[in-house]
Parts: sequence; C-alpha cells; structure tokens
Amino acid sequence: MTQLRELVQKVRSKNAGPFWLTVDIFCGTDEAYQEVQARLKTGRVATAMGANTQDLKRFDIPSLNVIKISLPRPTIQGAVNDRDMHGASWAALIAELDV
Repeated sequence: MTQLRELVQKVRSKNAGPFWLTVDIFCGTDEAYQEVQARLKTGRVATAMGANTQDLKRFDIPSLNVIKISLPRPTIQGAVNDRDMHGASWAALIAELDV
C-alpha cells in the first residue's frame, strides 16, 4: 500500500475553534487530487482519528486540489486532558494512512 504522504504535497492540521479540528490535504496537481479523492475513504480517516464517520465533514475542493476534513475535537481545546492545544499532531497521523 501507499501512504497518503507519498501522493500529496502537504498534510496540515490545525484548530478550527475550541471544539473542532481541520485537516487540509494539499495534493499539488490535478492528477494527485483525482487519485487521492478516489482512494482516501472518509471512514478510514474517521477510524484513524477515533471519530464517528457521521461526525466528519469532508470538503473536496477541485479548484485548489485540496481535500479538507473537519471533525469535533476529542477534548475541548485547553482542557486538562488536551494533549494537543494547536491540533497540529493530527497531520502526521493522516499522512501515514495507507490509501
């Protein structure tokens, strides 16, 4: 299998407010975008992130060659048990997904 990071230019994750995280997958080219769009399954992303598929919001943006996935944070930002205040560590998890 191929890891997502081998197909794309960059994977970035960040806060989308205190209750949501966003993962941006920058494909770079139309060809890479088409391949990733076809191979990246939303359910697989949900499983990797420990979320329910119904809670994920996926936005495929062909004009930018970007796929954006938003999901509720596992804990509220800044809570005692929040281990990633900025939401940046999720990008590595998604980049290593086999697609």
